[in-house]
Amino acid sequence: MEARIVLQSDWSEVLRENEGEVWVCCKITGKPTVYGTLKCQGVSYDGIPEVTASEEFEVLEVSKKSIHVTCPAGNTSSKFLAPHTTFAGIHDKSVTCLDISCGGGLGVSTSTDGTMKIWNCTNGDRRRDLIGHMYEVNCCRFFPSGMVVLSGGMDAQVKIWSCEDGTCPVTFKGHKGGILDTAIVDRGRNVISCSRDGTARLWDCGKSACLAVVADCGAPVNGCSVGTADNSINLGTPEQPTSDREIGTQDKLLLLAREDNKLQGVGLQSRQPVFTFDGADAFNCCTFLSCVSLVAGTQDGKIYKLDARCLRSPVQVIHRSGAPVHSLVPFREGFIVTQGDGSCFMIQQDLDHAIELTGPEADPVYKATSWGKSVFTCCRDGLVRKYQLSNL
Repeated sequence: MEARIVLQSDWSEVLRENEGEVWVCCKITGKPTVYGTLKCQGVSYDGIPEVTASEEFEVLEVSKKSIHVTCPAGNTSSKFLAPHTTFAGIHDKSVTCLDISCGGGLGVSTSTDGTMKIWNCTNGDRRRDLIGHMYEVNCCRFFPSGMVVLSGGMDAQVKIWSCEDGTCPVTFKGHKGGILDTAIVDRGRNVISCSRDGTARLWDCGKSACLAVVADCGAPVNGCSVGTADNSINLGTPEQPTSDREIGTQDKLLLLAREDNKLQGVGLQSRQPVFTFDGADAFNCCTFLSCVSLVAGTQDGKIYKLDARCLRSPVQVIHRSGAPVHSLVPFREGFIVTQGDGSCFMIQQDLDHAIELTGPEADPVYKATSWGKSVFTCCRDGLVRKYQLSNL
């Protein structure tokens, strides 16, 4: 594992108090963990604390909502961000998935309390309940329009909802197991769903029909993502001459994160396997960073960065903890990671340090999503947190 600095989760509250002290540590591969403390020596008139570190660490920069800490022994540094806003009243139990509309005004989220809700991104006020799934709702996302939501549940149904009145005009049925993830193709004429039944299906929203079983993996498919493939990647020959017109798109590659330790690429038109990459554990999530660059996360905490043109070995393997990787989200020149140990961090190509989004103590962070300079996360502790990244 890489060297990693860990900071007390409520550091921003504690360090606002004079003489307030928090713990910090650095976990270094093959070496003993380095422990230390940060202490507030006073707060300025504009509310910024003066923080000193024990000899094992250095404080490089402090603001109201961020602190940059380095550990010379681990040759690493991290910038920690506290939430700008925390929404506690959206759900009564763990929040398992969320998304933000294209305009940034609305959020949608699901919970283990069995509910799916539309809410205001500014103040967290609940706008509408989307009621219709029989059991827990596993995944939700906005269509590009920002006024329609796609969801998948343990009832094996995929549903399309209107944000304006909460109605569900379309329900897709065909899967034999719970829906674990969905993806939207281009502007939303077609959508993808993947399931515990081991299949990924392509649906036509206008016809309310299944166009094809795109893949039958023989193991649960935990996550999926659709992207435009580089021209050098052979996606196979379409099975049907009308498939271009049916799908309304070309050169699309479907990524499937599988329970049987495989990341699979499938041509969306040809419905033929393009590649299979073997990991060390079950793949939980995957996404595109570009037309050739992919990232996928596993149950044992590994994050594989891959080049779709050459999959003999990963471009990079990031392994900061053994906690499951729950979600991966492209952001600027990198991506955001959420894990089962409560960590949420950002990897950016133009930065020499990690950015840690703090708040949860040890509760899994299930999902992150971004809009503009804001990042939203959802957690087992039932909270939705909003972070402002304008100064990064």
